[in-house]
Amino acid sequence: MAVKIRLRRVGRKGDPYYRIVAADGRMPRDGRYIEQIGYYNPNEPNNIATIDEELALKWLHNGATPSDTVRALFTKLGIMEKFHNSKKAGNK
Repeated sequence: MAVKIRLRRVGRKGDPYYRIVAADGRMPRDGRYIEQIGYYNPNEPNNIATIDEELALKWLHNGATPSDTVRALFTKLGIMEKFHNSKKAGNK
């Protein structure tokens, strides 16, 4: 089972609001998911996502692949840097 970390839309028409979830790659965009990691509201002035960092790192270490948008959000919040640093530290 290929797990992906991606956005799940829950907002109404014209007012998008997204949940960041870990889901099976075969499920539809707004379908069933395994675990909710955080949320993202693009209409906020700062466009900042709220993410549970421990859950995000857990799924990344377990091999989940983030979508392009989620990867950009993780990079903006410094989660991808922590993930890469922990991988380097674990290889030594």
